[in-house]
Amino acid sequence: MKVFSTSFSLTSDERTEVSDITKLIRESIQQFPISNGIALINTLHTTCALFINEFQSALIDDLKGLIERLVPERGGYRHDDPRFSDCERGNAHAHLRAALLGRNIAVGLSNGELSLGRFQSVIFAELDGPRRREITVQVMGE
Repeated sequence: MKVFSTSFSLTSDERTEVSDITKLIRESIQQFPISNGIALINTLHTTCALFINEFQSALIDDLKGLIERLVPERGGYRHDDPRFSDCERGNAHAHLRAALLGRNIAVGLSNGELSLGRFQSVIFAELDGPRRREITVQVMGE
């Protein structure tokens, strides 16, 4: 088994921003001589997320609405309260949203291609932007 790693950066423009990064992931894995295996995709941050779903504008709007209802920005979180935390960003909501969505994914590789369904995309969610973020991609296989 061979293992290769790479990374790339993303820069968001908005506080909450959702992007399809499938093309960037495909470009990352194509540089490695692995036909069959697995790609581990990870964000090195705690206030953004990675997941697989359909990247369709109405669905993305619904997703944003859902996370805002589940974890409101001003929810009286201890992480935002200087009596309990030294965090100055007031971003507990972003940490909690990322915990719900997840920060890494594994995708199979078959014949050098990501094993994704017709409507599946690798989606990055910025939850505390605008920020610069790093994504790592580790590919294992033969």
